[in-house]
Amino acid sequence: MSGFRVLAVRYAQRDARRGEHFHGYEPGGDSPHPTAYYVWAAVSDRHTVVIDTGIAPERAARAEGLRYRCSPVQALAEAGVAAESVDHVVLTHLHYDHTGTAHLFPRARYVVQRAELAYWTGPWAERIARERWLLDEHDLARLLSARERGRVRVVDGDAPVLPGLSVHLVGGHTAGMQVVRAETARGPVVLASDASHFYENLETDRPFPILHSMTGVYGAFDRIRELAGDPGLVVAGHDPLVLERFPLLGADVAVIAP
Repeated sequence: MSGFRVLAVRYAQRDARRGEHFHGYEPGGDSPHPTAYYVWAAVSDRHTVVIDTGIAPERAARAEGLRYRCSPVQALAEAGVAAESVDHVVLTHLHYDHTGTAHLFPRARYVVQRAELAYWTGPWAERIARERWLLDEHDLARLLSARERGRVRVVDGDAPVLPGLSVHLVGGHTAGMQVVRAETARGPVVLASDASHFYENLETDRPFPILHSMTGVYGAFDRIRELAGDPGLVVAGHDPLVLERFPLLGADVAVIAP
C-alpha cells in the first residue's frame, strides 16, 4: 500500500442559502446552497486516523433543519472504519460539529493545536458571543479529561502525526484551526475541514462568514494551496461537491485516494 487511503464520509445534510456561506453581501443570497457534514478517515497498513468526529446524536436532535443520517461513528463503521481500530483522532478545531463523538474512540490519541485549546479555555471565548455558541462544553470537558490521562497530543504549528500524515496550523476560521496533509497513491491530499467550507470559498477567495480572523482566513487559503501543490487535491469541509469530485463507495462515502 502506498501511503494512506483517504475517505470522506457524509453523515448529515442541511438545506441552506448562499448568503449563509459567504462573507458580506451576496447577490442571489437567498438561492439554495446546501451543506454537507463529513468526517474523514486516513488508513494505512499500520494506522487508522479519523479527522474530526462530527455532531453528537443528542446535539443533532436539537439542530433545526438537520437531516442526520446516523452517528458519525456508525457512518465510519459502515465505511469499514471501526471505532476500536482508530489509533489517532485529529481535531481540526473545537466547534461542536467536529468534536461530538470524539470520546467514542477508545484507543485513540487526540491531536489538537495549542492555540485552539488555549483560546477555548482562556478568558476571551466566554465574552465573544458570536463564537462561544459553537463550542460544546461537554466535548471540551471530555477532551481536557483525556489530556489528564495522557491521551491528548497538543501541538504548536506544523507537526508530523505519523509518517506520511501531518497537521498544519492555519488559523482563520478559529484561533487554532489546523488542516491535515496525507501522502497517498494520488499524491498529497489536504483535508481542509472548515479552513474552506466550500470549494467556492477557496477557489474564488471568498471567506465563510463564521471566522475568528479575516486575514487568517486568506492566509489559510494560501497555505492550503501550498500544501496541496499540483494537482492540488483538496477536500473542502462541508461541500456536497466532494461526493461529485471523487469516486464513490456507496451514496455517502467518497474515496479521495484509494
